[in-house]
Amino acid sequence: MKKTQQLLTEISTLLRQIEEEHPELYKYLDETPMTIPDMENPDIDQNTLNEYLESLKSMVDNYEKEH
Repeated sequence: MKKTQQLLTEISTLLRQIEEEHPELYKYLDETPMTIPDMENPDIDQNTLNEYLESLKSMVDNYEKEH
């Protein structure tokens, strides 16, 4: 599994790519479960970060296939 810092870097890079190349998708980021924790102090571990990264990749891939 990737290290936390590597995951955070990939997430940041992908978010920047979404913002620059697909700004129409950026509005959906506020609706992802990762950005709306259901508890006061959520535990964000490597697995959670990896799941979020994969969900972002999937969102971009699906969008690019449709357009």
